[in-house]
Amino acid sequence: MYRLFYIAFALFGLCSSLSADVPPKEIDSFLAENCFDCHDDEVSKGELNLLDLKFDLDDPHLMEKWVRVFERAESGEMPPEKKPRPDEKQLESFLKHLEEPLLAANERQNTEEGRVKMRRLTRREYERTMHDLLKIDIPLVDVLPEDSSLHGFETVASVQQLSHHLLGRYLESAELALTEAFDRAKSGDNSYSKSIDARMLGRGAWKGGNYRGPEDRDGIAIAWPLTLQFYGRMPATSVPKSGWYEITVKDLHAVNSDVVWGTLRSGTCASNSPMLFSVGLVEATREKRDLTYQAWIEKGHMLELRPNDATIPRAKVPSKGGTVKYEGSNLLKDGSPGIAMSGIEMKRVYPNGTAWQVRQALIGKVTKQELKTATPEQQKAIVKKSVERFANTAFRRPADGKVTQPYVDLALAVLKEKDTKIEDALFTAYRAILCSPRFLTFYEKPGRLDQHALACRLSYTLWNSMPDAKLRSLADKGELTGSTVHEQLSRMIDDEKTDRFFESFTDQWLKLKEIDFTTPDARRFRTFDIVVQDSMVQETRGFLEELIRTNRPITNLIHSDFAMLNERLARFYAMKDLDIKLGEGLQKVSLKSNARGGLVTQGSILKVSADGTSTSPIVRGVYVAERILGMEIPPPPPGIPAVEPDIRGAVSIRDQLAKHSNDESCAACHKKIDPAGFALENYDPVGLWRNKYGNQKNSAAVDPSGNTPDGAPFKDIHSWKKAYLSRPDLLVEGFTKQMLTYATGARPTFSDRDAIEKIVQTNREKKYGMRSLMHAIVASEPFRTK
Repeated sequence: MYRLFYIAFALFGLCSSLSADVPPKEIDSFLAENCFDCHDDEVSKGELNLLDLKFDLDDPHLMEKWVRVFERAESGEMPPEKKPRPDEKQLESFLKHLEEPLLAANERQNTEEGRVKMRRLTRREYERTMHDLLKIDIPLVDVLPEDSSLHGFETVASVQQLSHHLLGRYLESAELALTEAFDRAKSGDNSYSKSIDARMLGRGAWKGGNYRGPEDRDGIAIAWPLTLQFYGRMPATSVPKSGWYEITVKDLHAVNSDVVWGTLRSGTCASNSPMLFSVGLVEATREKRDLTYQAWIEKGHMLELRPNDATIPRAKVPSKGGTVKYEGSNLLKDGSPGIAMSGIEMKRVYPNGTAWQVRQALIGKVTKQELKTATPEQQKAIVKKSVERFANTAFRRPADGKVTQPYVDLALAVLKEKDTKIEDALFTAYRAILCSPRFLTFYEKPGRLDQHALACRLSYTLWNSMPDAKLRSLADKGELTGSTVHEQLSRMIDDEKTDRFFESFTDQWLKLKEIDFTTPDARRFRTFDIVVQDSMVQETRGFLEELIRTNRPITNLIHSDFAMLNERLARFYAMKDLDIKLGEGLQKVSLKSNARGGLVTQGSILKVSADGTSTSPIVRGVYVAERILGMEIPPPPPGIPAVEPDIRGAVSIRDQLAKHSNDESCAACHKKIDPAGFALENYDPVGLWRNKYGNQKNSAAVDPSGNTPDGAPFKDIHSWKKAYLSRPDLLVEGFTKQMLTYATGARPTFSDRDAIEKIVQTNREKKYGMRSLMHAIVASEPFRTK
């Protein structure tokens, strides 16, 4: 509320204390009276010495500390409850005099450098941009080193690097991509199709060694629930070249059960190269049907299809030396559940574009005959036009002659060499373009984004890739303004490419990319399996998609009257009396009254916030506080030991935390951390409900009660949810901070506070709809400025 007043002061040069080492007297006197007893050069609780803390707000680390001082004083966290409190006028004066220089310093930095440092494409954004630019589809992510992250976000510019090593990887990746593109443009697409019947899926293609394939019985191939490694492998499905394949499992159905869940994976299926790559989940029902998948499969890899449901009994089949022997057994008659099929059809596909589209991306509409018959002068003209067009597209904005001429010169120099073709010259120039900062980074100037930069921000937020022809055309014409921006946002949200957003954003915001970082003990969590884990991820992504695309209120993050489930996940959660249709995979299901409603109690959230063996209210509490409730939780002070849960369950985690949280240096943060953590303690490390820790003989009861940070009591997860359902503004603010971090490449700054408050107010008027919230965020100053 003071922002305009303070900025005006700054413009007239009245904030001369900005670069001083000593804070203004109004600030210093408040600190001396209320803070120095615990935060001086002798005590320094929480490793914070305010007495010697310099007031140099141009130093980002010092700025961060002073912002934290402001926020903790404003929220009432400091001084702590047991200490005398300053009166309201004194506190208001302190905040006023501290807010002024903080805002002015922040605004000056934004004017000079922008909110965001130079930001480059993440490796996922890089791969998708290359795919959309060249119309190719080869994997490129693994060529590049893993991205660093801050608070889970890979998009944050301050932790990104652009080293010589990374540039070398970009060069390698560019050569791979261009080689693929020019090869396809020259030779066309490879065609491949194969139809494999049940006999060949079974022993018909066996050439010796350990047999671990399905059983061929009466014209169908049946995979049974066996535990042998690589059981269900089918050598007949090996592919001759690496590429994308469409795989159709024919007449898939379950035997001896209404439904059998399994996995379809690819790999060498051999112990010397044990890695398997997911193709998709298999839901077999009694009704025969064809299921079609698309997946990248490496040369020489085969398919493995097997039941993968931890709740069904293992089939009893003799095996010797790793070879499955079906002779003498009749699993079909014995009632063992299995997955049956009549065959598999495979064909090579190119999901991002045909060879002709690849050629157009490289050379435009120049025909092969024109290339072949071109005179030297015509060749130069073709090269110049092609390089300028490619640079214009790759740089995601108009590229004038000053920008493109070095690349044109490079191509023409190659063209002069003996026996050099136009394609060789273009390859060299394109490789340089794809290693240019104009391609690898976002070209943004401090202040408001120009229309091409805005088009990029929209596109990379929702599609993880370059703007499409429509966005680019609007930016070129200067028409990406006003209501047109919101029309484009709506179009983009409804486009299937926004599935990329739901994957990328949830991976970073909710840490879903860490879902397989821990492997729960199969002896303790006997109903958990890979199908459940993959279904949990689908549940969360599908849930967020439903909230945004249908504009549901943000309170659904806390609790909802529906869930996104498949039959296997509902069974794992022990949710009964649900209208789930077998064979339809993930589906929207109405909930009458169930603690599973909402995001915070979904299995993926509960698993990534546990360690696979035990749960910690601290870990889960920090996760929910930061990622859902928008709270800032600083790291623990040095020397504070971690609390290790008793995995035997003999002592409750609450008892262990009591002494820890009563420490004065810990209490303020634990007041925010512990409530959500305690409320979720009824959920074990894989997200199942429990009432006790450990086993029945030696267990402590779970106590999920507590008080929210503002003092509201709750007795369990239901009443905790009720407390936050009445605070939608808090949820909007929290989600907005996460989205702005993801979309802009920088965490919200001190001067973004007013803009965030405006977003909250706007969304309040729109009944807190999440699609409406996306529009409010895109309309905000932080989204539209560097």
